[in-house]
Amino acid sequence: MDPVTTPVTADLLRGAVEIRPTDHGPRPMRLPRRALAQAPDPMMDHIAAQTSGVRLALRTRATVVELDALPTKRTFTGAPPRPAGVYDLLVDGRLTAQGHVDGGDTLVIDMATGAVEHRRGPVGTVRFTGLPDRDKDVEIWLPHNEATIPVALRTDAPVAPAPAGGRRVWLHHGSSISHGSDAAGPTATWPAVAALRAGVDLVNLGLSGNAMVDPFTARTLREVPADAISVKLGINVVNQDALHRRAFGPAVHGFLDTVREGHPDTPLLVVSPIHCAIHEEVPGPTQMDMSALAEGRLSYRAGGDAAARAAGRLALADIRGELARIVADRAADDPHLHYLDGLELYGEADAAELPLPDSLHPDTAAHRRIGERFADLALGAGGPLA
Repeated sequence: MDPVTTPVTADLLRGAVEIRPTDHGPRPMRLPRRALAQAPDPMMDHIAAQTSGVRLALRTRATVVELDALPTKRTFTGAPPRPAGVYDLLVDGRLTAQGHVDGGDTLVIDMATGAVEHRRGPVGTVRFTGLPDRDKDVEIWLPHNEATIPVALRTDAPVAPAPAGGRRVWLHHGSSISHGSDAAGPTATWPAVAALRAGVDLVNLGLSGNAMVDPFTARTLREVPADAISVKLGINVVNQDALHRRAFGPAVHGFLDTVREGHPDTPLLVVSPIHCAIHEEVPGPTQMDMSALAEGRLSYRAGGDAAARAAGRLALADIRGELARIVADRAADDPHLHYLDGLELYGEADAAELPLPDSLHPDTAAHRRIGERFADLALGAGGPLA
């Protein structure tokens, strides 16, 4: 082809909260710098840089599209290599092709010690061919599980930013499940499945391991423009045994108060955790199953004691009860606040049919079921976010 080279600029990107300039190009971030400065997790900057829900949105006649990108991949010492991040290409809303980028940086993480080694690598390229020869909307969804800098586009026809289209913006916050852990690609995460099914524009603040009812996350949600908002809370609180009953309720109230400062009348849905057998009746912390790791696989177990619930430590059953109570108490003065029991998205019967492979995260089939149900129950006609 006779290529047209287009640098990636902010007007081509959707789904990012902040764009951070780098020597290679714009780094899409899902939390702003001021929030990350308050985060105690040393991996939080990398988690927020993982491009779950971030995509390039183009209007073009091109039949060939190449994207240069610099990914940052993760590997875990002693565990099998993780699959390469997937780039999904959609034409007029339909998944048309997938690809990978070789090269890039690598973070080597030792789960036993917490040590992280950053190995530098080159920019790589993903190439898509055979696109229809007509004017069309093209989206390239970046990997949900890799930090990604999109560097430049090469096409056989000019590109322009896709028109906004007037679709509703759905802003979502949740845990690694919302981030997309174990989904096969960026449009296979349950929030992406729900957004594409419902025809809304997704801004995904699913933050692996960090849906902790943090004030800095609430302030971020407060500032991001949105037509509908959902917050899926609870599993990470249990994972880290971070809040007990006395502290959890007031923390949720404060979180919702902050969101409401920027979105006083926006439909706001509080979603409780999906079914997770290891923590339904047993509090955290969640621990890595070292015997499984010795066999080369990742799996988790509950490290708490069910008897400790009497003293205020929280299992998932307690979290659901607290969230339902809080929303019911607030709804009298906030008619746009709603509650969705996560068991309606993925319950015990679903777990029997589509079990969590590592006892904590859904696989691609379960992500699809959760996303389709969320689209129908929450975003669709008659739903609280419709």
